[in-house]
Amino acid sequence: MKNIPEVKLGIVAVSRDCFPMSLSASRREAVVKAFEAKGKTIFNCQTTVENEKDMLKALDEVKAAGCNALVVYLGNFGPESAETLLAKKFDGPVMFVAAAEEPCGNELKDRRGDAYCGMLNASYNLALRNIKAYIPEYPVGTPAEVADMIEEFLPVARAVVGLRNLKIITFGPRPQDFLACNAPIKQLYNLGVEIEENSELDLLAAYNAHANDPRIPDVIADMAEELGDGNKMAGILPRLAQYEITLLDWMEAHKGSREYVVFANKCWPAFQTEFKFVPCYVNSRLADRGIPVACEVDIYGALSEYIGTCVSQDTVTLLDINNSVPADIYDEEIKGRFNYTHKDTFMGFHCGNTARSKLRFGEMKYQLIMHRGLEPDVEPDITRGTLEGDIVPGNITFFRLQSTADAQLRAYIAEGEVLPVATRSFGAIGIFAIPEMGRFYRHVLIERNYPHHGAVAFGKFGKALHSVFTYLGCEEICFNQPKGMLYKTENPFA
Repeated sequence: MKNIPEVKLGIVAVSRDCFPMSLSASRREAVVKAFEAKGKTIFNCQTTVENEKDMLKALDEVKAAGCNALVVYLGNFGPESAETLLAKKFDGPVMFVAAAEEPCGNELKDRRGDAYCGMLNASYNLALRNIKAYIPEYPVGTPAEVADMIEEFLPVARAVVGLRNLKIITFGPRPQDFLACNAPIKQLYNLGVEIEENSELDLLAAYNAHANDPRIPDVIADMAEELGDGNKMAGILPRLAQYEITLLDWMEAHKGSREYVVFANKCWPAFQTEFKFVPCYVNSRLADRGIPVACEVDIYGALSEYIGTCVSQDTVTLLDINNSVPADIYDEEIKGRFNYTHKDTFMGFHCGNTARSKLRFGEMKYQLIMHRGLEPDVEPDITRGTLEGDIVPGNITFFRLQSTADAQLRAYIAEGEVLPVATRSFGAIGIFAIPEMGRFYRHVLIERNYPHHGAVAFGKFGKALHSVFTYLGCEEICFNQPKGMLYKTENPFA
């Protein structure tokens, strides 16, 4: 994936002047050794920070090394001002972590570092200076444990660096009655994300300008190879190839000062009559390259997808939290086979935007609902372009970062799975199971006014996503609470 950053880590040890600097430095060396034993790389800054001049020297060293994420390591108590100023002046995500005391035999004197205490003062000083930092759940450990913590920092750092260099390009406006996809953009700027909003007419003009582009045959061939036996409507591929080239050219021409781009695009209802196709398959192909294209101009959906892409380093998708599972499917294929109640299950669906790599079998089809309205009783033409199939079974994380109508940042995360059960339906679709989904649906999704779109990462990424949302300053992060843990709005007598 070329649309997400490469994290270049650096580590700087800090030392309180009343403790031996050699203690912090030697402990740093042990952490670096443990981290590199995992097959990972980290720039080992040789300047141990004891005061502000040391801090400036270390800062120059990590910058010169090209580091875009930093580990501040308290090998002993640490200098409160210098270590937090280092975090403030470093242009990138910063992690704070501390050394556990080493085996001491019969007495604990010269080798005691008191970093356990130092982390408290570090956190207080970070708050005084309004500095965001990643602090692990239990931020004190042996070299091997600290190496594990640094590894868990990587996806968080990747997402934060990505957002600071991201532009969301939209082609809209949002469809009528899809106010749920409309949210204030102020929080995008607060996150460091840039946005460029355009008209559908801008996109149509760019698309028409790409007619007969000499690259179209190669893209058609690539699409046909990807689809394989699912290439059931080959006649639509030239239009889709032209559209894919249009989006990619627009991306390159409009990046501006940013390195990474995602899209949030209008895809109906006038799209079909003017562009003469449904764009879902192209959206799926770009998502597979780390360039999510959110449906229905869902700006925060695109943002969520990109965060999931950075965290998982894998393809994500955006789905409607769409419909309940019919009782006969539940009774015949889920009940007794899987440890889920009927209310734990639902179907996640979208027209055909999920990448071929995440479908059991992907087939080029037409959008059934649009066909009913636009081309009734005739062979599909302008409604072709969906990639349809059941989503691959396995672990998933359903999540979303959202701005409220009054510009407050909140998020939800729920881990679950896609069940290996046929959906018997159309579109890119799967039967999802999330523990206590019924309660989560009522007391988070409905109660907290979330829209119908959710981002899906293929795997269990709740821990990393929670850390990302915390780092970004989310005022509320909800999750699917287990039985016995009541939501604030849940009726205890129900």
